[in-house]
Amino acid sequence: MLHVKLMKPFYTKKEDHLVRFVFAYQYFSILKDDELFHFIPVEGKEIVVNLNTFQVENLSEVFVFQKGNRFIRLPLYQLLLVSDIHMHLQAILQEEREGLLEVNDQAKQEAEEAIHFLEQENFNRMIDYALAAHDEAMFNDLIKQQQENGGL
Repeated sequence: MLHVKLMKPFYTKKEDHLVRFVFAYQYFSILKDDELFHFIPVEGKEIVVNLNTFQVENLSEVFVFQKGNRFIRLPLYQLLLVSDIHMHLQAILQEEREGLLEVNDQAKQEAEEAIHFLEQENFNRMIDYALAAHDEAMFNDLIKQQQENGGL
């Protein structure tokens, strides 16, 4: 059995429901019979995962590992079968997922701030309308609401 010693994407690219993990020289290595082989990007260099199904999409991609003048060529489907790469992929996907959740929280906060700003602007326009229409009752109601809501 092969063991993944290091597996760190050089960069990650998200496209719709797919995430691409691209690997480079120093970021991927495997142990075979206590010998360390380093990834070389001569053929395949990326793993594509469907975020809806968490399935690897490019199983035929061939990864090449080198130690000195010896090479190991493995299609991704075989690498998944004979190594512990799936555990490393799960860890990378978990990091990616946490990053997405963090971005979602930031976007949610920005949306709440924008909504609050727009509500305040709308409230100000309603006050302006009440003044322009000489509607004293509407104006007083709006001022009362503003004071109750702490300035909205």
